[in-house]
Amino acid sequence: MDYNDKTSNTPFSSSSSSSSRVSPLLSGSAVQGPCGACKVLRRRCTKSCLLAPYFPPTEPMKFIYAHKIYGASNIVKCLQELPESKRADAVSSMVYEANARIRDPVYGCAGAISHLQKRLNDVQAELAMTQAEILIMRSQQQQQQNDNASFLDNRNLGLDWETDHWEQK
Repeated sequence: MDYNDKTSNTPFSSSSSSSSRVSPLLSGSAVQGPCGACKVLRRRCTKSCLLAPYFPPTEPMKFIYAHKIYGASNIVKCLQELPESKRADAVSSMVYEANARIRDPVYGCAGAISHLQKRLNDVQAELAMTQAEILIMRSQQQQQQNDNASFLDNRNLGLDWETDHWEQK
């Protein structure tokens, strides 16, 4: 969709190239288009936007989920209190927790952890059963090999006796 319409004076008409299109309303102190948070909040996104590095314009749902659970002001407060090196992890955690809370409003992340713990216990029990079956099969195989070896030894002993017996006669 091309907003470079030369005949209209809409806020989207500009003479800049289509690859670096920025609305004249946002020019100057703006980044190239609003971040995902500013897009959802329908506000101007500046170069100093605290949320822009963590909520890209291509992923607005990321902010929508976090905003629904925590609210924009709480997200901003949380990020302001953290050193910049920990902000990305905090946003990732908030988005994960918000998604879990949306899926399971009562238990949230605790419900997801509980479900995964149950699955882990089930898989560990299945693994223990499989290992026990392997031990039983190995034991049976070893016993069968021992029986075969014993049978062959007894057969050989019998042949040796017969050979000795015929040689003596």
